[in-house]
Amino acid sequence: MKIVVSGLGIIGASLCASLKKAGYKVYGKNRSSEPLEYALSHGMIDKAVQTYDDADIVFLALPPAVTVQELEGGVFKKGAIVADICGVKSVLEEVVYAKPHNYRYVGTHPMAGKETSGIRSASATLFSGANLIVTVCDQTDPAALAQIERLGKEMGFGRIERCSARTHDEKIAITSQLAHIVANAYGKSERAKDCAGFTGGSFQDMTRIAGVDEEMWSQLYLYNREPLLQETEGLISRLNEYRDALANGDGDKMRELLKEGRLAHEIYRKKK
Repeated sequence: MKIVVSGLGIIGASLCASLKKAGYKVYGKNRSSEPLEYALSHGMIDKAVQTYDDADIVFLALPPAVTVQELEGGVFKKGAIVADICGVKSVLEEVVYAKPHNYRYVGTHPMAGKETSGIRSASATLFSGANLIVTVCDQTDPAALAQIERLGKEMGFGRIERCSARTHDEKIAITSQLAHIVANAYGKSERAKDCAGFTGGSFQDMTRIAGVDEEMWSQLYLYNREPLLQETEGLISRLNEYRDALANGDGDKMRELLKEGRLAHEIYRKKK
């Protein structure tokens, strides 16, 4: 079985490394040569390739706009399984099923990563115990789905969650995308620019994911605009309640709001 991973950033290279660790022969494809050379010298891939020729399985670990281009115009072997790892899914399903293709598509989203990016942050154990989301619809090929989930288990994912593309995008809007927006905006406070010696776990937790790649994340936000806009407006509305309680010196209201938040957090922790 020939597996090609296109895009050797932190996630793509970690896919390569974890698949190699599981015993597979893995081929890497990347626009620039340096990540390919690094992957070869560190045993992440067996060979660098420039095409998807004869690939049985292709993982597209690319920015959203480039993923769309590949799904629309990439040349794949008939019957090949093509899986993307994008943080948006509805737009990709629309592209795939807008016209006939000779490949079998499976949407995936590894819920793993680090504050740092690039191939030097990749690891064969990045996915150990992590969640893997797999999106399905009426057109999803059952055999292709089963193969991708099997590989997911072999790569070390602890939980594989199936859902529709729409459900994925709605959930990710709150669990990932809004969190990155909040962290990014939070760190823009003038007081945050000179707070060395005054920070602890709270500040570090809130700013850990603030340093986003603006090119990639802008694409993710705009491709998932509707669910993310709903979550952003909801957060602004809730924050206004805290602001009003502060402005009015209303201790009872502040305690009520904090209690509501604590109870909501406890519900989440019980279901985790």
